[in-house]
Amino acid sequence: MIDLLAGSPLLLLFGVAGLGFLLGKVRVGGFSLGVSAVLFAGIAVGALDPRLRLPEIVHLFGLVTFVYVVGLGSAPGFFASLRRRGLQATALALGCVSLAALLVGTIASALGLPAETAAGLFAGATTNTPALASVVDAIGEAGDHAGAVLGYSLAYPFGVLGVLASIALVPRVFRVDLGAESVGPDDAPGLGVRVETATVLVDNDIPEMSAGFLRAHLGLRVVFSRVRRGDRLAIVTDDFVLHRGDEVGLVGERPHLDHAIKRLGRVADEQLELDRTAIDFRRMVVSNAALAERPIAELALGDRFGAVITRVRRGDDEFVAEPSTVLELGDAVRVVAPRDRIPAIARLLGDSQRALAEIDVISFSLGIGLGLLLGQLAIPLPGDRSFTLGFAGGPLVVGLALGRIGRSGPLVWTLPHAAGMTLRQVGLVLFLAGIGTRAGWAFAEAVERGGVLTAIGLGMFVTLAVTWLTLLIGHRVLRIPASVVVGMVAGVQTQPADLAFACERTRNEVPAMGYAAVYPVATIAKIVLAQLLLG
Repeated sequence: MIDLLAGSPLLLLFGVAGLGFLLGKVRVGGFSLGVSAVLFAGIAVGALDPRLRLPEIVHLFGLVTFVYVVGLGSAPGFFASLRRRGLQATALALGCVSLAALLVGTIASALGLPAETAAGLFAGATTNTPALASVVDAIGEAGDHAGAVLGYSLAYPFGVLGVLASIALVPRVFRVDLGAESVGPDDAPGLGVRVETATVLVDNDIPEMSAGFLRAHLGLRVVFSRVRRGDRLAIVTDDFVLHRGDEVGLVGERPHLDHAIKRLGRVADEQLELDRTAIDFRRMVVSNAALAERPIAELALGDRFGAVITRVRRGDDEFVAEPSTVLELGDAVRVVAPRDRIPAIARLLGDSQRALAEIDVISFSLGIGLGLLLGQLAIPLPGDRSFTLGFAGGPLVVGLALGRIGRSGPLVWTLPHAAGMTLRQVGLVLFLAGIGTRAGWAFAEAVERGGVLTAIGLGMFVTLAVTWLTLLIGHRVLRIPASVVVGMVAGVQTQPADLAFACERTRNEVPAMGYAAVYPVATIAKIVLAQLLLG
């Protein structure tokens, strides 16, 4: 069997990937390794024989694809987290991740651990595979890959388990009921809450102005969808003038919805959305590339079709469709329109799942090419020194920049959400399988020599220090609800398993607010800091 695998790289690749995913589905106490198990499967297989190692191109191709797609997908959240409203969360994430790097670097140096092992320990203790990828790339083919992979593998399991245990202790330590906390829109920086609908009877004294002007005049962060005046039901476009006695449908986040109801009148007895005889709603997918990266206002659906988009679903997230909301390929939008205009709107948006399964190979290849070129550019440092961003840093930086730009003329840089997630996973599997098999034999030799308990202890210490610092500062100092802070801890660790556990403990999706607020900046910071630990 070993001879067969050694002579067939493709069989070895898919064997390791399949074994890794099988192991990743095994749950112990609610914890599973997920896709990271591919790395451990690769190490186990590579440890059997020095010939069981995949070609270098496998993990390099996976690395470049993975980090570029991560950059594209993280760009909106990364730049949003740098704005004023998310400044506290950004500062907390950067501070805690920087502390982790400082602790690892200082203690590893005192203990005489190699820089490669220290960098891998940092990536493992903070459970961040992109950071490991950047370390492997910075080391280069001639360096000690096994040392970095060894450190990562030893620290990673407790990097997850330590946070799970800490989240479980939060209610007892802080004396709070995570599921019963009151959480407002400002408690989770930069994020809202679940989108809901309401029908309001306008019976307050309001000026007779257009819906668009009225929304701005009263500070209403909601979308007007339809209105009933007498027996007539109509779509509320921006120029529609509301009168006292109108029944109007609103869509928004609950705090903003309550504010709008208070300003306009009271909740009506009927729900307008239940009457679909003349005006209907339908969820459509944006697959027309000509509309990608353009704000909803540019579509002028009100003028052209007498229609309105009320909400947007992107991946698993749903939010209110404001005029300034920029559409992306793959967005599922809810359109409210006259029944006879719905087919025409569907043709405009595309509404094709098949089109979303395809990627623009030209823009994708050009983006990665630009990233590879940037990665090879020598950046000067003081003292006649220089450094390069490499295969990991170059595509990541370009991915962030292009994800922020969105499109350049006919070129759409962003990817449909589903296609992006697929490419991201394929790239990650190739990287983990490739680097795991190539480090497996050296990893086995390192374990045989002993001394791994010190590295495990250091990883445990760093994980717990960062976790509890985030919890204490976030809840005690910044006064953020504990149910949000446990999500921020999962985001600082960039660990979905921790987020799932936090949501299970709170019995709601509130932790996801904190997670999304810090995840992008934590990921980028770890990639940079991991390389700095190499010296």
